[in-house]
Amino acid sequence: MATSARTTLRTTSVAVRAMLVFTLVLGIGYTALITGIGQLLLPWQANGSTVQNAAGETVGSSLIGQSFTDAEGDPLPEYFQSRPSAAGDGYDGGASSGSNWGPENADLISAIEDRRAAIAAFEGVDPSDIPADALTASASGLDPHISPAYAQLQVPRVAAERGLDENVVRDLVAAHTETRDLGYLGEPRVNVLELNLALDAAE
Repeated sequence: MATSARTTLRTTSVAVRAMLVFTLVLGIGYTALITGIGQLLLPWQANGSTVQNAAGETVGSSLIGQSFTDAEGDPLPEYFQSRPSAAGDGYDGGASSGSNWGPENADLISAIEDRRAAIAAFEGVDPSDIPADALTASASGLDPHISPAYAQLQVPRVAAERGLDENVVRDLVAAHTETRDLGYLGEPRVNVLELNLALDAAE
């Protein structure tokens, strides 16, 4: 009986010591090592790919989209507008998702038609000229980019609101158009937050 108790105590002692060692090595040491490597080699990415304005204030992340609307939710005409978001109330990082509606879903069709009419009126363009990314949310609901076509569609309105020459705004769009990764992956795209910050800096 005494031998069994000693064996149990010894086994428990070994288990507790192993747990403490592995907690220190893997739970604290490994985490500290990886955090240090991230801060040393990739500090911008490790800290959330944050974007600052001209005053040095953090205004968002280059990886997370955001809306450019007023308190009532109406689009601010002096800014380029992002694509729709189905994440929570819109661009909610804690509720990343698409609508999961299929192409024949009546709610999706209605939402697309409503957006098409609203954008056509807001931009003063023919509804058939509006690109697909202006009408549909991305799978994550957090896409920070729009297509160059949607950006170019918005140029006349933004230029007029800011009193800028359209060519100046088009040049900003071109300067903030990212090409395909490795030359063939994905599509050309424009980061809306970075473009709007460049607009503010241009005035």
